Amino acid sequence: MGVNVSVVAIDAGNSKTDVALIGEDGTVLSSARGGGFQPPVVGVEAAIDVLAAALARAVAELPDTGGAFDASAHVSACLANADLPVEEAELAAALEARGWGSSVEVRNDTFAILRAGVDEPRGVAVVCGAGINCVGMTPDGRTARFPAIGRISGDWGGGSGLAEEALWFAARAEDGRGEPSELARALPGHFGLASMYALIEALHRGGIPSARRHELTPVLFATAAGGDPVAFALVERLAEEVVAMASVALSRLGLLAEEAPVLLGGSVLAARHPQLNDRITELLAARAPKAGVRVVSEPPVLGAALLGLDRTGAAPEVHRRLRTQYV
Repeated sequence: MGVNVSVVAIDAGNSKTDVALIGEDGTVLSSARGGGFQPPVVGVEAAIDVLAAALARAVAELPDTGGAFDASAHVSACLANADLPVEEAELAAALEARGWGSSVEVRNDTFAILRAGVDEPRGVAVVCGAGINCVGMTPDGRTARFPAIGRISGDWGGGSGLAEEALWFAARAEDGRGEPSELARALPGHFGLASMYALIEALHRGGIPSARRHELTPVLFATAAGGDPVAFALVERLAEEVVAMASVALSRLGLLAEEAPVLLGGSVLAARHPQLNDRITELLAARAPKAGVRVVSEPPVLGAALLGLDRTGAAPEVHRRLRTQYV
């Protein structure tokens, strides 16, 4: 490589991958975007091929490389679907086999969101996108995390889960088994349908692709904001789940009684629904009075890069230089 790359930073979610090549002084030398990282769907090697394609584009943007890659850097990869430590280890071994760096560290992608939002590796992040997850970390290397693989690991919430809950309550509201709710009109209305029965049939028979169910989550929030008690209760429960995860993670790290950041990320929390985010702040103030809550706006690939610099022992000014390039 014509330039010296210190960190290969990878943030890979289900829908997209970002790669950044970081110099020894914290300069972003090049970056590229690729497709989603989905080893459960396509297999580990095919999923890593997606990362490889994005990395190749980033390398091609470097000056005087001739397409070659000097594999002396540290690879810091924050990956979706690396939900358990055993999965992180398996993916790290697969990346090491590609020879992209002299060292490799794989973390769940929630760690990237956390690290992107803090000046030092200290605090807790709760991410609510399609699913829900929470991680915490301290400068001495301790972490707190949950399996976060769905209902079997005790999870409740996330955009997909909220859509399913809204459908359940709306169906029962329409047929009389449950409490009346405006959801019974709003959910089918989103798709131009007149009833929950029509929506149920369309989802069941493929008239509406299952992948479009996530569109119902904003409808739920709008219905809650309009004062519907059933929708309001679902949003309230999500706030309680977020606070439960955050406070447990803070407690595990000994940060419950200290000033510590609690960062919110993912499409649901980043939407800043007042009922949800304000309620999270209110509930967390009772559980962790010294916690500071904010929504992360920095890109997760910055977090992957900072984790890499943490690992290489880069000086504070290198961290600061890197961060200024993502402001």
